Amino acid sequence: MNNLISIKRDLVEVGRRVYARGYVASNDGNISARLDDKRVVITPTGVSKGFMSPEDMCVVDLDGKVLQGTKKPSSEVFMHLAVYKNRPDVNSVCHAHPAYATGFAVAGIPLDKCILPEVIIALGGIPVVEYGTPGTEEFFRPVLKVLDKYDAFLLANHGALTIGKDIFNAYHKMETLEHFAHIAFVAQQLGHMNVLNREQVQKLTDLRPKFGIRTTVGCATCELDPTTCAVPSPEPAAGDVDTEALVRSITDAVMKKLQQ
Repeated sequence: MNNLISIKRDLVEVGRRVYARGYVASNDGNISARLDDKRVVITPTGVSKGFMSPEDMCVVDLDGKVLQGTKKPSSEVFMHLAVYKNRPDVNSVCHAHPAYATGFAVAGIPLDKCILPEVIIALGGIPVVEYGTPGTEEFFRPVLKVLDKYDAFLLANHGALTIGKDIFNAYHKMETLEHFAHIAFVAQQLGHMNVLNREQVQKLTDLRPKFGIRTTVGCATCELDPTTCAVPSPEPAAGDVDTEALVRSITDAVMKKLQQ
């Protein structure tokens, strides 16, 4: 019972942090933790993550049947349960809608360039998982296709998902994911992104087992260009918009205006 009490308190605390950081709005998001081999504790539906209490938490079995709690579990409970069934090493799932990460998810752009050492070690690449209607089986089926390779996912046109060995581990991966997305966005606006080469990435990859990380690095850029880890920029076709050139042009214009 003490374990259950501790888990409920931790879910409340992480919910508060997720809400305080603006990773969710209104009643968005859901967080869960594995209680034992047969039970999972999950946040309720219709309750803001920033204003939960331990009594709000729901205990369900692996089929989604409510065993304890007066509120209904999150409508996405079956996504959480699917993760636990397919990844025995995972003990917590965190789903939220952080603005920068969700922006990449909406744009369909994976965060798979090897640019930050901490991210390469902790998460590796973050893929975009194809869209499915929230609250249905088609929502989480695409996640299962790559679940064994990654610990963080961008959910197309929806949000982000992170998984971990415990509640705070899953939450901290969400923090890392959003921080990475923010930095990647800024670098893109500045018009250039330095990517680590294969040798540099390999040194970081070698550190991952020491931290108990067994998922793939998932650096798509390395797979495309093993020598430099850089993706060649294709020449824009006739009629196409050169986005990077446009961003640079706008940035230059703004800077000149500020200097006047």
